[in-house]
Amino acid sequence: MASRTRRRGATPGAPDGSRRRRLSMRLLLPLLVLVALMAMLMLRGYVHSEILADHRVQPEASSDKVPEKIIDGGPVIDTRSGRTTSLQVPDRRLVLTFDDGPDPTWTPKVLDMLKKHHAHAVFFVTGTMASRYPELVRRMVDEGHEVGLHTFNHPDLSFQSKKRIDWELSQNQLAITGAAGIRTSLFRPPYSSFSDAMDNKSWPVTEYIGTRGYITVVNNTDSEDWRKPGVREILRNATPKGGKGAIVLMHDSGGDRHQTVQALDRFLPQMQKQGYEFDNLTEALDAPSAHTQVTGLGLWKGKAWVFLVQASENITGVMVAGLAIIGSLVIGRFVLMLLLSAIHARRVRRRDFSWGPPVTEPVSVLVPAYNEAKCIENTVRSLMASEHPVEVIVIDDGSSDGTARIVEAMGLPNVRVVRQLNAGKPAALNRGLANARYDIIVMMDGDTVFEPATVRELVQPFGDRRVGAVAGNAKVGNRDSLIGAWQHIEYVMGFNLDRRMYDILRCMPTIPGAVGAFRRSALERVGGMSDDTLAEDTDITMAMHRDGWRVVYAEKARAWTEAPETVQQLWSQRYRWSYGTMQAIWKHRRALVERGPSGRFGRVGLPLVSLFMVLAPLLAPLIDVFLLYGVVFGPTEKTIVAWLGVLAIQLICAAYAFRLDRERMTHLISLPLQQILYRQLMYVVLLQSWITALTGGRLRWQKLRRTGVVGAAPGGPVPRQRTRSGSDRRPVG
Repeated sequence: MASRTRRRGATPGAPDGSRRRRLSMRLLLPLLVLVALMAMLMLRGYVHSEILADHRVQPEASSDKVPEKIIDGGPVIDTRSGRTTSLQVPDRRLVLTFDDGPDPTWTPKVLDMLKKHHAHAVFFVTGTMASRYPELVRRMVDEGHEVGLHTFNHPDLSFQSKKRIDWELSQNQLAITGAAGIRTSLFRPPYSSFSDAMDNKSWPVTEYIGTRGYITVVNNTDSEDWRKPGVREILRNATPKGGKGAIVLMHDSGGDRHQTVQALDRFLPQMQKQGYEFDNLTEALDAPSAHTQVTGLGLWKGKAWVFLVQASENITGVMVAGLAIIGSLVIGRFVLMLLLSAIHARRVRRRDFSWGPPVTEPVSVLVPAYNEAKCIENTVRSLMASEHPVEVIVIDDGSSDGTARIVEAMGLPNVRVVRQLNAGKPAALNRGLANARYDIIVMMDGDTVFEPATVRELVQPFGDRRVGAVAGNAKVGNRDSLIGAWQHIEYVMGFNLDRRMYDILRCMPTIPGAVGAFRRSALERVGGMSDDTLAEDTDITMAMHRDGWRVVYAEKARAWTEAPETVQQLWSQRYRWSYGTMQAIWKHRRALVERGPSGRFGRVGLPLVSLFMVLAPLLAPLIDVFLLYGVVFGPTEKTIVAWLGVLAIQLICAAYAFRLDRERMTHLISLPLQQILYRQLMYVVLLQSWITALTGGRLRWQKLRRTGVVGAAPGGPVPRQRTRSGSDRRPVG
């Protein structure tokens, strides 16, 4: 473990000796991951017509500006190169056209039917569907069918600007190129009908489409299969009169098309017996193919587009699965917490409950201190007010701010100072353990104050000889600021409610460094405190479980600690906690396959800790990603209602936790804001920890700057403040 005395100095090479702030890759990568996930979700939303979609349909308009030869002409309209012509399909030739696909269910069935009866057709595909199912577009081309554009998002183009029309055409063409390596010159407008339905709104669009090099194809026979009128009615509608040729409108997407498939199986052989041929459009008109091969950069752009869309589909699918997992984990955790914490509270609050014989013998309190001049006097004086006999050992871990001198100057009985060169918190605790006189060891942080009853309540569980360690009830002392209030909610709900649950399950993962107690013999059996991880409290707790000791929670053993007061300090603390927890899980991974108490903890405790403390927080950003997407692009009302539902569940759990701890409910006012802002910070911290772990990085100890704002436990004696530092909120050093 790196030395904690490492100082922030001037950046080498900076002429003025100032520190150049650079964006850490471990910070940048989590942000890039979140941005990439949001980008993939937005791309998926665009391809699914949830973003930039326009579902308006133009009502009928007059047609006095449409040329008569178009209204009275055929279904193929060519306005390229300034000409205005229309074409009819020759007699005894039928061009089957299918709109809105390709569909993964019905398009293959339509293609199978066409192949069965040796018929060709034209598929007017949308860019959204072609991007999602490129293999079907490729199959259409390979089997001799023609494909045409049907826009990307299927809007009514009469509402759109020329810029939007160009976008719809180019994106549709890009999808077809990426899928089949071709360009097509055929186009069918969404919501189109017969040529005599052309009006003053749609005709200018048709003219403009021609200037872009496309032939507009409408129809003159409508099967009306979209209404699902039955196979017989579809056959009647699709059959032209008097042997005439026709362009027949059908659909291979947009809903259940089993009637269309059944109708084809009868229509194709029936019309072939009458001498009809089923060709694609250019075959029927004896014209050059509408397809042009694409090579070079254009082809690669199309392939890149299809690849990105497929990636967005797959990633979003994984995200949806992850959302289902996190939803199950969150709800499961809430149910477990409410149920098991109620059982715990009912058990320990019974009048006849007892851990065993009362514990009255003195205990040793270890206070590791590194530059705690702001806090150490308050800490020691709170211990001197203890209702239980204690000896206090302050281990000065190479402080440079006079921490040891402050304690020595207090001249209090049963308070000793042990000095050592800076070696880290685990080494300081082991040094204190070697100097302790008693068999029960209480450990606390140098920025924490105890209530008079804290030590007495903390050590009573040792009346049970099976108990090796006890977790106290750590509370936030500086809760007046917004960031302090958020941590207060987290401590009461996320930590202490969890500890009740884990106590019942007999797999508590962490004895908090701020307030914990150990049986000396248990500590010695597991080798004392270890510096293998940055979460020595989690490490030692897991080691206790594996050695067969019970680890329990003492709700009345309250300790008041100074929580980080700035985002930067909070980031440093939680980054170390998250990374250290991962290290501890990895260190004790062999418990999964071991027998006895170690195996029980490995197969119960480690999975729960991994799920609730590592995996669930890692996946939790998906809730907010989908929330943001739903509010902006999706069903806003349903999304907000769903989020409020999740918030209500959290509020119920938080209110119950506050009731158990007899805390004022007023702090819960900030819970919604905590979910919006504070939680996001915790997400990025955890992602950063994951990246540090996966890249093999080594995180050093992050020393938090203290202010000494937590002067005394509520209701306890007010410590005498040192005049030189008592009112100074600025960090020391």
